[in-house]
Amino acid sequence: MGYTIYLNDWLVLHPYYMARTKQYIESEVLEKAMFLFWNNGYENTSMQMLEKEMGINKFSIYASFGSKHGLFLESLKAYKERSKKIFAKLISANNGVEDIKVFFYDSVENCNHADIPNGCLLTNTYNEFHASEDAIIKRKMNEFVGELKQLFIDKLSMDRSKTEETILRQANYLLLAKHGLALASKINSKKEIEDFIETTFNNI
Repeated sequence: MGYTIYLNDWLVLHPYYMARTKQYIESEVLEKAMFLFWNNGYENTSMQMLEKEMGINKFSIYASFGSKHGLFLESLKAYKERSKKIFAKLISANNGVEDIKVFFYDSVENCNHADIPNGCLLTNTYNEFHASEDAIIKRKMNEFVGELKQLFIDKLSMDRSKTEETILRQANYLLLAKHGLALASKINSKKEIEDFIETTFNNI
């Protein structure tokens, strides 16, 4: 006795049309992309480099992240997640300026990676995109800088002897020092970085 396979049944059952399971874990390939962007910057990271490093083709990258731009935004999120611990430590501490100093040291440690001698990804991105017309990334970077500055203000405000003007001036100073620290961590020795941090906080 014969039987009939209707077209819709064939489309569902035929292996070519069955939903394909991803052969990779998104969090793992995203971390690889994050390190690649961290090492090279956004513009200098090509799709070919991403395909090779992530171990997946561009169609899979598009399927998971939409575009190179989307992948970069997700990489920034992953980096912020990586840095979450040191930010939480800063937020919860109650020693004022000393907490910011510890944060500076923690930031250097967080950026130290054997294969990535390139400082802080967020600071690097801020520098790369400060004159860019990429509104999305500029907004995210401005939000990051604004949040960091507010944290500095909160810690400085624990010293009741400081005026609002002094607190704002010192917060701006520390923000610029943090940018300088990110650059120093790429090229300077551990002793030079320590001296930079200590001298910075001798002036607060």
